[in-house]
Amino acid sequence: MAVVIGLTGGIASGKSTVAHMMEELEIPVVDADKIAKEVVEVGTDTYHQIVQTFGEEILQKDRSIDRVKLGAIIFQNKEEREKLNAIVHPAVRQSMLRQKEQFLQDGNEIVVLDIPLLFESDLTHLVDRVIVVYVDEDVQLARLMKRNGLTEEEAKSRIQSQMPLVQKIALADSVINNNGSIEETKVQLLSALAYLNK
Repeated sequence: MAVVIGLTGGIASGKSTVAHMMEELEIPVVDADKIAKEVVEVGTDTYHQIVQTFGEEILQKDRSIDRVKLGAIIFQNKEEREKLNAIVHPAVRQSMLRQKEQFLQDGNEIVVLDIPLLFESDLTHLVDRVIVVYVDEDVQLARLMKRNGLTEEEAKSRIQSQMPLVQKIALADSVINNNGSIEETKVQLLSALAYLNK
């Protein structure tokens, strides 16, 4: 019996690192972030809806969506964020489900749905089990500032736009503590997979 695992965490918690490890183990990963970029490419229905909603000032010279400008609007304003989510999430969900079904039909024992906002978007019904990638708050803040070149205030506002990691842990079937080394993370992943695939 195949198992569908939801992989989630917080921004800069190292979820992508864990997803990459899964791919190295030849486990198919359906990446919500990657799909979210694809569904807003110039010319898609989702793209046109976003431009209609937020105006042409969010576009770059090549007509693609300027993620930084759009991010500045939605990270500061819950209503605007909800407007964007109402456009993007259904398109992402459809594409994810198509890919998941294909992997299951191909006979994979485990399929992973990599969804950053699994709990926030109420998508746990799409998966059988949930792995949360966790880091301490100070580590998360430092990593995010370094990775995205953000000020402490900008980084905090992004972290606070998501459900706190401690709450996600309470909802998880398995938790990977990603404060340590890559090797430690991999050991935890392997034991989580063995446990969830029983």
